[in-house]
Amino acid sequence: MNGKLGAVLLPALGVTLAVGLWWLATVVFPVNPALVPGPGAVLGAFRELPSYLLAQAWHTLVEVLEGFAAAVVAGAFIALALTGSRVVERMAFPLLLALNSVPKVAVAPLLVLWFGFGQLPKLIMVFLVCFFPVVISMVSGLAATPPEFTELARSLEAPAWQAFLKVRVPSALPQVFVGLKVGMTLAVIGAVISEFQAGTVAGLGFVIAVSTGQTETAQTFAAVVLLALLSIALYYGLVAVERIMIPWARS
Repeated sequence: MNGKLGAVLLPALGVTLAVGLWWLATVVFPVNPALVPGPGAVLGAFRELPSYLLAQAWHTLVEVLEGFAAAVVAGAFIALALTGSRVVERMAFPLLLALNSVPKVAVAPLLVLWFGFGQLPKLIMVFLVCFFPVVISMVSGLAATPPEFTELARSLEAPAWQAFLKVRVPSALPQVFVGLKVGMTLAVIGAVISEFQAGTVAGLGFVIAVSTGQTETAQTFAAVVLLALLSIALYYGLVAVERIMIPWARS
């Protein structure tokens, strides 16, 4: 099978099989549709409120992108500080580990208490959830520059900034993108957690909370499916950027 054709057909086949098994399970087993609706019921729920669900998906997407962008920018500065100084690394790394170990679900109500209802606590939650893998991947990438590349830059008497941009950064990018892809999927989870707690009437997390409380299970599943599609689109968006920026890594 052609590589490009397989890249499209195989994922489509996987999704088709998953939906087929989902439908078969609802037919074979006597499951109450109010508890586990079939694919047809979920599609019907989306057809009833397409504009509403897509608007909520857009709201969640904005939260994810803004929080993730903040995590990438802050993570880059912190990674530079950690790799640039052994003292800073020994001082700050335990604090980063402690911050990452705190359950984010427990932090969400505190963010609302400190920053009020609205967009800010949501963005902070997304930031906290995806921040650690982004920092770790950047630190690992910058610290893993092949020594022969470093020696080559020194032998050519390249300035420090030029050696950093043309040697260390390109060498670090494959590892950095691993953390970015992990962080992006976690960012969607962080957005949903924050929407459960933030008290605003927007986002797919809000749709899930309200529809579940009203036993509109098909609408809940529709929101969950949209979240899954959102995560897939964002992940493969990063994969596309990775292939453009570092085509040699794939080969």
